[in-house]
Order: sequence, then structure tokens, then C-alpha cells
Amino acid sequence: MNLETSRLIIRNFTENDLDDFHEIFSDAEVMENCEPPYSREKSLEFLKSFCINRKPKGGYAAVLKETGKVIGYILFKNSDGDEIYEIGWIFNKLYWRQGYASEACNEVIRYGFEELKLHKIVAEAIDVNKSVSLMKKLGMVREGVQRKHCKAWARNNAWEDLYWYAILAEDYNSSSV
Repeated sequence: MNLETSRLIIRNFTENDLDDFHEIFSDAEVMENCEPPYSREKSLEFLKSFCINRKPKGGYAAVLKETGKVIGYILFKNSDGDEIYEIGWIFNKLYWRQGYASEACNEVIRYGFEELKLHKIVAEAIDVNKSVSLMKKLGMVREGVQRKHCKAWARNNAWEDLYWYAILAEDYNSSSV
């Protein structure tokens, strides 16, 4: 994948991205609604196995055009059949609330529907405030809630609801006309 927005390049990861990748995945605040922060070794292992060597790749780098710094991770992988993909995002907290995640995800969704001819793109999150609000902004519709489905490590392993959102090609096509 090699996509471009006004401020970002969305591309395949390389091992040279480890420092920026680890800066994101080792931050407890960034990982609060995912899993515990990664050690450098775990960052390298995940980067290599899921983002670099996996066929097809599962994660992509969101890179600032201006500096070449990797500021985000975009999950975009086959989810259920050839025409349904899952999207997700984890961004360096220094770049939160500046529209980067929205910009990157909008471009990946465009790519999915216009170039890959996908039927549906799905997302899931336990974070109602940041993630669910972005899903809605991306034109996704709530498809359901799995009640008390995930344990939140940052909240003493409390059970949290898992929210499922999706956008269909027909919804994307009607909104982009």
C-alpha cells in the first residue's frame, strides 16, 4: 500500500520504523484501550510478524510527509471473506486531536471501496469517547455491542463493552457523490 493525503503517506512498514513504532506501542496512555504497553522486543516482533512479513500485510504506517516520522499505525486487513476488511488505528499521542487519524482512515476507506472494491469495512473498540466518535465521523454505523466482552488491562481488568461499527460500499458511494 502506498497512499497519500495532504499531510500523510500511508505505506508499508520497514524495520527502520522500529523507533517510531515503539514510541507509539510502548506508551501506556496510547495503549490504554488495547493491551499493555509493548517492550522494545515485543514491538520488534509484532512489527516484523504482522506488519512486514505477514502476507497479506495487516498494519501500515501513517507517516508525516513533512518530516518522515511514523506517527500512526493503521490496521487494514481481511476480516471475513475477500470483500470485508477491518480497519483500526493507533496514533502517537503527540499527534492526537489534529485530524491525522481521520485523514488516514478516510483515505484507507476510499482505497478499500474505490480500488479494492470491498463490500464492507468494519471496526471495533471499547473506547466510546475517541474511537467510537471517529467511527461515526468516518460514516460508520453501529452494528452492535458485545456486552462486557473485553477486559480492560488499564482499568484493573474490568469487563468492557465492545462496540462494532461498519460502513458498506453502498453507504460510502452515496455519501461521496
